[in-house]
Amino acid sequence: MSGAAQPYPTMMSEDPEEAKIELRRAIRAARTERSPRLRVEASALIADVVGTIPAVADAACVASYAARPTEPGTAVLHERLAARGTRVLLPALGAGLSRDWAEFAGTDDLQVRAPGRPPEPSTPTLPGDTVREADVVIAPALAVDASGVRLGQGGGWYDRALEDVRDGVLIVAVVFPTEIYDAEHPLPREPHDRPVHAVATPDGWWML
Repeated sequence: MSGAAQPYPTMMSEDPEEAKIELRRAIRAARTERSPRLRVEASALIADVVGTIPAVADAACVASYAARPTEPGTAVLHERLAARGTRVLLPALGAGLSRDWAEFAGTDDLQVRAPGRPPEPSTPTLPGDTVREADVVIAPALAVDASGVRLGQGGGWYDRALEDVRDGVLIVAVVFPTEIYDAEHPLPREPHDRPVHAVATPDGWWML
């Protein structure tokens, strides 16, 4: 899965926390190089791909994320899910380390409430354990490796939120194709990191 175009420091630190910082820096820099046109195209393709995952097709409730500009887009996916009657939960980042959620009510409803934070719905805030109602979780990631290790943004929000997910619920990370790493380029892992079960890109999806 890995390739020469992948963001991967040639001399990565042996300390997992420091290695994550280096990888995040490299991957974020690579993401900023994608043009707005490519990002729009990727959002539509991600909706096509994720919609073919059987667990998503059958889900009554999906927990997902509102993508920031450089992340793999989720707007088209959410609109399609909502149009068919699927309940979509998105993070509501309250004070401190709260793991609240809110129901998606349309892309136009989403608002950036603080600099650097993803857009959030204006619908009522729901408690963190509401994610237990999700039949599938679509998780943001900067990278994923073949063993299911997910590299997040660094705040630990999703690792904490995933603790409330029901056993057996499929967790799918969404990344760009060059952000899937193989056994030769594993991602650094710490004890608190929660693995994912599958990965989706604009090119397709795979169980891990």
